[in-house]
Amino acid sequence: MTDRNIRLESAEKRAVEDQEVEIVERKGIGHPDSICDGIAESVSRALSNLYLERVGKVLHYNTDETQLVAGTAAPAFGGGEVIEPIYLLIVGRATKEYDDQKLPVDATALRAARDYLKENLPELDVGTDVIVDVKLGEGSGDLQDVFGEETQEVPMANDTSFGVGHAPLTETEQIVLETERALNGARYGSDHPELGQDIKIMGKREGDVIDVTVAAAMVDAYIDDMDDYIAAVDDVRAYVTELASEYTDREVNVEVNTADDYEEGSIYLTTTGTSAEQGDDGSVGRGNRANGLITPNRPMSMEATSGKNPVNHIGKIYNLLSTHIAETVVAEVDGIRDLQVRLLSQIGRPIDEPHVADAKVITDDGVTVTDIEDEVVAIIDRELADVTDITRRTIEGELSTF
Repeated sequence: MTDRNIRLESAEKRAVEDQEVEIVERKGIGHPDSICDGIAESVSRALSNLYLERVGKVLHYNTDETQLVAGTAAPAFGGGEVIEPIYLLIVGRATKEYDDQKLPVDATALRAARDYLKENLPELDVGTDVIVDVKLGEGSGDLQDVFGEETQEVPMANDTSFGVGHAPLTETEQIVLETERALNGARYGSDHPELGQDIKIMGKREGDVIDVTVAAAMVDAYIDDMDDYIAAVDDVRAYVTELASEYTDREVNVEVNTADDYEEGSIYLTTTGTSAEQGDDGSVGRGNRANGLITPNRPMSMEATSGKNPVNHIGKIYNLLSTHIAETVVAEVDGIRDLQVRLLSQIGRPIDEPHVADAKVITDDGVTVTDIEDEVVAIIDRELADVTDITRRTIEGELSTF
């Protein structure tokens, strides 16, 4: 084991699962903030692969400032229309020329963004409902120098920053995460085209009662009238209630589209399946953290994970790595009730040697920190030594960043 600065101590609080009140949120893939995260990360992977194919290594870039300006739509039963298109701007920095070779950075970014929209927002006509623009400048010289022109086995950190991860997920966290994935995935969404992709889940647990609030955009082309809409909402409520029972024995109450007013005809009806069509803007990093959740009961990094380069940008690497470490430790070591991992970098220092790797643990009854310390520290050390695998897995699309 190397001489990395790894610290393990007992957490001075109750495990989140044992706290009286817990709040958890997830913004689905069609939420304007998540659209920005998804496009930024899709562009990031495309640029990494462009650089690898053309020059044999990933060059300096960051695309984590993507912005979305909402459009205007007129939804109607049976099918409405988009009046003013959504505007999406890919912003960031990228290396456009290397060794006298000009690289098609902007074209690659546009193609990746359009492909992502077509795949994930099927009711959005990329040709007319959204304008995709790109403004990628060159990176500052000092950060390019830190990134490094020479191939290094372990890159140097581009910033003094930190990442945070935790495990295991609480029952409420699992319900919130898996509900959105199911509604937007093969388990439910594939057979229910009336359900759009803009799905936000808010979970609140008080004691042993879990309340789940679902905001679900409905697609007008598949809903003929108010009765159809009400049936679609009821179907989502019943499905989420059943899904939650897979993760908890606690009482679960599910409400869907609580702002609806059926008497006034005010309902969550959309033409494209996303609120981005009508007044809801978006930005990278304003939504889910690297583990797919927003968890105010736990420490979180405010860094945007999506769109940052996966080679040496700590805002990406340490958030993904700390989450991976926490999950790995909990899977391999018995007796852990709750684990939090924080990784702090120092600019210019190798990313496998954090300024500190801090783990706070709550153990099960009958287990002490001393009992598991050597095993936990060894796993953290092992995963830090393999930090560059995070880069590979991110480029290959194995890791989700939001």
